[in-house]
Amino acid sequence: MTNCKVQSKHKYLSGFGNHMVSEALEGALPQGQNSPQAVNYGLYAEQLSGSSFVMPRHENLRSWLYRIRPSVLHGGFKRIDNGLLRHRPFVEEEATPEQLRWDAIDFSERKEDFIESLKTIAGNGDHGSCRGAAIHIYTANKSMEDSFFYNSDGDFLVVPEKNNLVIDTEFGAIDLAPGEIAVLPRGIKMQVRLEDGPARGYVLENYGAPFRLPGLGPIGANGLANPRDFLAPAASYTNQEGNFRLINKFSGNLFEAELKHNPLDVVAWHGNYFPYKYDLSLFNVINTVSYDHPDPSIFTVLTSPSEIPGTANIDFVIFPPRWMVAEKTFRPPYYHRNVMSEYMGLIHGVYDAKEQGFVPGGASLHNCMTAHGPDRDTFNKASTCDLGPVYQGNTLAFMFESSLVFTPTSFAMSTKHRQADYLNCWQGLPVNFKLPTRS
Repeated sequence: MTNCKVQSKHKYLSGFGNHMVSEALEGALPQGQNSPQAVNYGLYAEQLSGSSFVMPRHENLRSWLYRIRPSVLHGGFKRIDNGLLRHRPFVEEEATPEQLRWDAIDFSERKEDFIESLKTIAGNGDHGSCRGAAIHIYTANKSMEDSFFYNSDGDFLVVPEKNNLVIDTEFGAIDLAPGEIAVLPRGIKMQVRLEDGPARGYVLENYGAPFRLPGLGPIGANGLANPRDFLAPAASYTNQEGNFRLINKFSGNLFEAELKHNPLDVVAWHGNYFPYKYDLSLFNVINTVSYDHPDPSIFTVLTSPSEIPGTANIDFVIFPPRWMVAEKTFRPPYYHRNVMSEYMGLIHGVYDAKEQGFVPGGASLHNCMTAHGPDRDTFNKASTCDLGPVYQGNTLAFMFESSLVFTPTSFAMSTKHRQADYLNCWQGLPVNFKLPTRS
């Protein structure tokens, strides 16, 4: 089964970048001049800021949370083991121009929840700037039962590949299935439960500017990902005491503190800083209807801009089902060298440039100016096939593209899942060059 979507069990609010308002109990949100001194139900008011206070209004990110207990109620933090989670600066290995590819990573025989199972594959950036990203794989085979997590270092973009997740957050719950994504901004507490068995997928940890929708330019007002299709969770809360753990990723390391209550106790919230999900099947694909290849930037869902205009810290790009109708055109992605560095993953189906070897749950990495493109068999097939309209239906691939070079981790370079023979897929490409015959 390639897509495990089920009808959502939770309520959502629609829109991207909007100021949202949600309350689980009527009257929990203060109105007008009713100050936090008089919050109904005896709730505590707490602001969560995702940007500096003096950011321009259209870029200022913050939400007010009205909760049963304030976030300061926890024990002291102590360092815990990072497992296979790694952080910037990425210095375990040297960055390499070699093309790299991996099979899907197996589930552990040990019981591991979402955070325990994270394995860092590659990353870029350093501690001296709000720039860069890390790429992780999760292979969870148990739910987070008594633990909660928040990240002080960056935002998580979660891309499921196998089986569904339920992500309970301070703002409400998110159901997440393969074919959907979720963005969990830094600082937001969450707990990940497995919906239907062991779950695997990809996580992009964004250290840079928050994700936004890309500009549309000549495309106009419509197309690509539409704001109305992004969903934020509606407020829901738990009032529960007990023995819990609060895990924090801070400056690259994991810390743990004791909690005597469930921290997902927000009864109401309003603001523009919140987790959200998006169904990739709602992406409005833009493509050629005549000939030649538009650049893959037409498939950008979200972007994190850098300090250089027009150059992304991270782009999240998908290659979804679509009609292929180009005339007199080699239809798979062309051979290419790019100033950007590209990490690709496959959620289901077959990627049209790599019909063999690039598998669901697997990935490839092509760094800055590293040549890549169709394998030998795909090139030969696409050079002679019928060019009638074709629906490229059995596919959903994605790309994390960065203006910084990705450095792989020691785990990524040494794991048995790395395909040591990846370069062989291009060997044997024929020399088709012929001089014209003189008459």
